Amino acid sequence: MALLAAVAMFCSTLEYLIPKPLPFFRVGLANLPILVTLHVLTWKHTLVLILLKVVGQAIINGTLASYVFLFSLFGSFASGLVMLFVHRTLRRRVTLIGVSLAGAVASNAVQLLLSIRFVFGAPSWVMAPPFLILGSVAGIVVGIVAERYRRRSRWLPELAHAYGEAG
Repeated sequence: MALLAAVAMFCSTLEYLIPKPLPFFRVGLANLPILVTLHVLTWKHTLVLILLKVVGQAIINGTLASYVFLFSLFGSFASGLVMLFVHRTLRRRVTLIGVSLAGAVASNAVQLLLSIRFVFGAPSWVMAPPFLILGSVAGIVVGIVAERYRRRSRWLPELAHAYGEAG
């Protein structure tokens, strides 16, 4: 768990090298360890990993005591729950690309709703189309990276064998 959380932090740090086309927009690289281990971790361990990712990002970014942390927390858990659901129920029909896309849409939708309800109000709807489109594209790209890694990794099958596949 510690190694996966550390990889999520590393990916989160790498994400700062990518220019942001919209405020608050994140590509979601820190979701890579979550995506590639969905078949290994139990749902409880997946949720713990998501919590470690969000808190670690907030500590690194200095946003722990802000609404940005709450946006990240609720968006990440919405994403994680949707990814778990899609992966566990549609595993044979949906690759990690589809799982990642579903998670990205869930995260962006929750964050948009929070923005409308608690922070910026109705003007947030103006940001909705580009935010959801960019989030979907980012979700697909992260899913492609996760799927390629899952297929080529020699470490993941060993991890799955050592701990037994969770889902």
